[in-house]
Amino acid sequence: MEIEKLREYQSLLIEWAKTAPVIQTFGMKLSYNENNQAIWDMPYLPKFDNAVGGIHGGVYATLLDNAGWFTVCPHYGFWVATVEYQTRLLDPVEKQDLQAVGKVIRLGRRLSTAQMELRTKSDQLVAVGSGTFTVTSIPLPTST
Repeated sequence: MEIEKLREYQSLLIEWAKTAPVIQTFGMKLSYNENNQAIWDMPYLPKFDNAVGGIHGGVYATLLDNAGWFTVCPHYGFWVATVEYQTRLLDPVEKQDLQAVGKVIRLGRRLSTAQMELRTKSDQLVAVGSGTFTVTSIPLPTST
């Protein structure tokens, strides 16, 4: 895919993601770096703490899935669906902002694989993941 088209899809996905209730609830923000990796930033929100004060592991999983999905999707111009993903929780986190980054491992015709990392804003690696995504026949929106 041409880089201009890839950037166009990334821009559309950034705007489109803002409208998703789950993104609004979590307070997440999507951007892309110069390597075309999706970056999800999430501010610390006490409502996502577990009973002992740490950030719930489900937040880790959501951020990692998003990082993989939004890294892979713009390469196709079609909606992708998560086939499976694995999350490895490395360290608990209390009261810190989080950032997840996706990295393409393989872009196939129908299946793609990504690796994802989750870090605190102080760069502590707290979780890693990997995911497989399948390309559907549903085109991405051409405008928001």
